[in-house]
Amino acid sequence: MKNSIRILSLSIALASSSSLAANYAIEARGDAMGGVGVVSANFLTAPFYNPALVAIYRRNDDVGMIIPSIGLSYNDEDNMVDDLDTAAGLIESLDPANIPALQESLDALEGDQVKLEAGGVVAFAIPNRYIAANVFGKIYTESYATPQIATDSTLPTEDLRTVENASNSTVNAVSIGVAEVGMSLAKYQTFLGQHISFGVSPKLQRIYTYVYEASLTNYDLGDIRDNGTGETMFNLDAGALWFYGPLRVGFSASNLISRDIDTASIPSATGGPNVSYAYQMRPLYTVGVGLVADYATISVDYDLNEEERFTSFDDNTQMLRVGGEIDIMRQLKLRAGYKQNLAYDDLDGTITAGIGITPLNLFNLDIGASYTNENSMGVYVNFLGSY
Repeated sequence: MKNSIRILSLSIALASSSSLAANYAIEARGDAMGGVGVVSANFLTAPFYNPALVAIYRRNDDVGMIIPSIGLSYNDEDNMVDDLDTAAGLIESLDPANIPALQESLDALEGDQVKLEAGGVVAFAIPNRYIAANVFGKIYTESYATPQIATDSTLPTEDLRTVENASNSTVNAVSIGVAEVGMSLAKYQTFLGQHISFGVSPKLQRIYTYVYEASLTNYDLGDIRDNGTGETMFNLDAGALWFYGPLRVGFSASNLISRDIDTASIPSATGGPNVSYAYQMRPLYTVGVGLVADYATISVDYDLNEEERFTSFDDNTQMLRVGGEIDIMRQLKLRAGYKQNLAYDDLDGTITAGIGITPLNLFNLDIGASYTNENSMGVYVNFLGSY
């Protein structure tokens, strides 16, 4: 149990050690609908999915704001916390009779990975028929922890090799995020009888990274903040939308300016080469299609390209998202969805669900949740209003 608390605390500390964000939405309505939003987002949440939607609003919408939206998800599909707890206990006991069990626990840890995502958004929108605008901010972090199991012992017996490999194995953790602030500008128009809108989101991003390494039985969480770097950059999102009645087709491109980001380089806990990681920020292109009506919505989003992100982790993503919503008398909204990472063949899909309520028409409260399995789930909350 002691080590379970340690690794969970490590992930949370990495996530909360600074205000961070990345190129993902943290928005309860969309997250409850499987993460869709390229055609189904509204003028308030549009900057996080497709800036062209900033220009699509109801006639009685004069101003709107998100105050704020927050989200948290935790993923331990490999049972790394339990595997690490078992290995650490066997290492600390140093009982020769348990050495075969220790080797089994090291084998079980090989390839395990824990992932934590957390963040929030705010937005203030002024829709109008000239140039619709939305000023937004987003903070987001993703943190990974994974064991590095040593296998290079040359001692003469198998038991001695197991003990040495266990003592030379480590838990490595890395966190990256981007705090960004920007403005989405969009314009709706008709062309040859077709309804279209276009939008762009120039933004400033502050990118942070943290890196950490410790033995399987020893953590010093106070060192995490010492191993951080940060840099500021300009970036740009863009999007387009075509619609005819409830039928919509959209396209979005996020982070159009590529960037390669290196973490700090820190000494290895086992005396080996310094530890550092590389992260790739590349444009992400997504298409969406859906039916968006007054009292019901269904849509599908598909990433056209695969994101690699951390080059040393199996964290590539290429998402397919499906979601829908039913609006009951403008007072209660029921939502559900499904998303699947197509970058790997052996990953479980994620189901999502949520509700939206409008107490006395004063403000909107959206609540969403996601579930992959008992070791992978998330929760999201929005507070927003339009007047």
